[in-house]
This record gives sequence, structure tokens and C-alpha cells, in this order.
Amino acid sequence: MSTRTVAVVVGSLRKDSVNLKIAKAIAELTPGLKFDIVPIGDLPFFNEELEATPPAQWIKFRDQVRAADAVLFVTPEYNRSVPGVLKNAIDVGSRPYGKSVWSGKPAAVVSASPGAIGGFGANHHLRQSLAVLAMPTLAHEAYIGGAFGLFDAAGKLTNDGTRDFLTQFGQIFSAWIEKHAK
Repeated sequence: MSTRTVAVVVGSLRKDSVNLKIAKAIAELTPGLKFDIVPIGDLPFFNEELEATPPAQWIKFRDQVRAADAVLFVTPEYNRSVPGVLKNAIDVGSRPYGKSVWSGKPAAVVSASPGAIGGFGANHHLRQSLAVLAMPTLAHEAYIGGAFGLFDAAGKLTNDGTRDFLTQFGQIFSAWIEKHAK
């Protein structure tokens, strides 16, 4: 069996993003999957008028997601929803109509925040979009609260409970991918 590839879409653009650290921790703790972080910060805003000659960034993004077997979304919460840059990436990948790069790809959602509820609002808003995009989404919910205190200065996960949770999450997601990948 070949190694499955997971496109990782991180909803934060910060260089020192805790969401990026969480994505990297999941990749490190989940053997048997190849995780590819797909940048979204340079995607021009979706505008259907651009479809006649799509921007190069759209084409590259769509090709990267299309090549993956599954998608992992890791996102912060902005105003009880997903960051605009993540919503833009979802829209760019879903078009042109009938050619969505998301359709049928197994997905998982992790949300993180410094607060106690771990990005609950963003997690559920994102899940609504994924349902419309026909992505079989892992029901195992992952909210990471107190996220800014989980890593050392070098970006390494230092919390054993979170490490155990993310290890289990990765195992469950891996099995989900095998069950639903094309």
C-alpha cells in the first residue's frame, strides 16, 4: 500500500502560528501519512470573473489539493468563525463549478485558540462548508484550548496530554482516510 498524502491547510498566516505548530505536531505524531502544507496566504481573493484566466496562485493551489488523498484543516477562530483567508482558499478550491478539488476527499478539522473552548465556533463553521463541498469529514472533534502555552520556544510540543490526544487523533484520521480515500 502506498503512503497517503494529506494536504494541510492552515488558517493562520502568522510566521509563528500555533496552528502551524499543531499541524506539524500532528504530522510528526502520525506515521504512515505524508503531510504537505499548502500555502494560502498568496491566493488572490476569489472572483468568478478571473476564472477565464485563473491566477497562477489559484492553479498551483488547486493542483496541490487535487494531488492529495485527504485534507487536514487546522484553524484559529476569528469572531466565532474561520479566518477570511481560509474561507477564500475554500472558495478558490471549490471552483469552477463542477470541478471542486475538495469533492470526495476525506477531511479532518482541528481548531485552536488561547481560550478555553479551542476555536469551537470556527470548527463548526468550517464543518458546514465541508458538508456542502461533499468532503467526508471525520466526526472526531478536535478543539485545542490554551494553545499558546503548549509549545516551547523552538516550537516543540511540550504538553503530554495534548501529545497523547494528537497521537490518537492522527491514528483515527489515518483510519478515516483509508476508509474513504479513492
